[in-house]
Amino acid sequence: MTDSASINQKSLFGHPIGLYILFLTEMWERFSYYGMRAILVLYLVAETAADNPGLGWANDSAIALYGWYTMFVYVASIPGGIIADKLLGQRKSVFVGGLLLVAGHSVLAIETMMAFYSGLILIVMGVGMLKPNISTMVGGLYPRNEQNKRDMGFYIFYMGINLGAAAAALIVGYVGENIGWHYGFGLAGIGMALGQLTYWYGQKYLKHVGNLVVDTRAEDEKENNNLFVAIFKHTNSIIAFAIMVLAGLAVWFFGDSWSYGLLIIGLAFFVGVGVVVYNDGNKVEKDRILVTYLSFLIIIIFWGAFEQAGGLLNVYAAQKTDLRFGEFMVPASWFQSVNAIFILVFATIVGSIWVWWKNRGKESSSLFKMAIGVIIMGWGFFFMSIASKEVGYDAAGEVIAKSGMQWLVLAYLFHTIGELCASPVALSFITKLAPERWMAFMMGAYFAATGLGNKVAGLLGESATDYGEFTIFTGIAVFCTIIGILVIIVLKPLKRLTHGAEEREGNSYDETEGFELADGQN
Repeated sequence: MTDSASINQKSLFGHPIGLYILFLTEMWERFSYYGMRAILVLYLVAETAADNPGLGWANDSAIALYGWYTMFVYVASIPGGIIADKLLGQRKSVFVGGLLLVAGHSVLAIETMMAFYSGLILIVMGVGMLKPNISTMVGGLYPRNEQNKRDMGFYIFYMGINLGAAAAALIVGYVGENIGWHYGFGLAGIGMALGQLTYWYGQKYLKHVGNLVVDTRAEDEKENNNLFVAIFKHTNSIIAFAIMVLAGLAVWFFGDSWSYGLLIIGLAFFVGVGVVVYNDGNKVEKDRILVTYLSFLIIIIFWGAFEQAGGLLNVYAAQKTDLRFGEFMVPASWFQSVNAIFILVFATIVGSIWVWWKNRGKESSSLFKMAIGVIIMGWGFFFMSIASKEVGYDAAGEVIAKSGMQWLVLAYLFHTIGELCASPVALSFITKLAPERWMAFMMGAYFAATGLGNKVAGLLGESATDYGEFTIFTGIAVFCTIIGILVIIVLKPLKRLTHGAEEREGNSYDETEGFELADGQN
């Protein structure tokens, strides 16, 4: 079978036109998501008696909900990936996800608590269906022997994500803070509707990619289609499942937290499925799947630190940062656009630096870039440590002196450089290593790791109330630096597990043998 990406595709500026359709779709999806994210915590903590009333929640409660919500948004990518791999294919799954997102953001515009929670649930389901599958489709546009071009395609796609995010924080943030929170939520829904229309219009450029892949191997060579049943057919998957369940029960009964206990028990099924996917591979595939799973630990740590942006840093900007710029008061939500604007400015520069670095014969593997990204991103929190020392309090604990905006801007600059080193590279890394039949699941697992990182971010943000912001900011910076250095130390054995997926043009074996597209294209 030939790679579906090798089919003649119309191109624009050296890349398939389908890339730009996915670029615009994801741009509007991220406009809706980041627009809602920019005002969610601010809406929760806004006073109920204000001109633009919110829900009046305490900071730690609002950040806790934010952590749970953003975690579930990305953990939902695992069932979204499984549905794509086993039932719909990626292309149809993205369309379904878009419909759910339009419904979710529209419902948030209704001013009732029932609509608020219903909207969040619909958004969780929609992102779970759309996010892993649209990213996988980007990789599918390029033949496997065009690794560098695929990396550049992901950089272009990533710029679409951040163009939407930058516009969202400025536009939705302003509308939400100054006109009405629910008008902001509704505007995010309009953005998602435009993305859905773009995707529908561009189907003619995407017909060859994202279709359901049917496993045609002999029955004794593949796993049962019922992945959850398959967990209990192998010793290693049973052990992994049992360890997670026992850990969940321990947290529930001994840690006195039923919510986290249930979360860990629920994740036991996904860990079991992950082992089933590992068992389904040949020797090379198993090694590549293993190094992919190990890279997820880096992802959890990265996003656990980075996603302080929507929670703790968002509240910090609103409550402890001097937002005066002459006579103008800068909306706190606008700081959510700083990272995205920096990405648009620095994406090409960072990409070019890595090309220059590689041409000089230096280490430039994806894992190395991810480790460097974690370190640089962590250093951004040192600026927040300085900022936290500028804040003054009276005897009652009220803020009487605020820190300057420059510290937030510098922190976001370092976060951006770190993100550009790690995130688009990680997306491309998954598409290089994952077997085609499990591509959507592996991308879903990547985003689930992102979701767990978001939950870690929420926990860290909550703990700032007890430990203080200086301790949290400095601790994150030091921990990220240590983790990045440890990854660099063990880089060589990790790279061996990839079997040259990034070094060689093409693969050492035909990993597509035994599979065909459901619509008969090959």
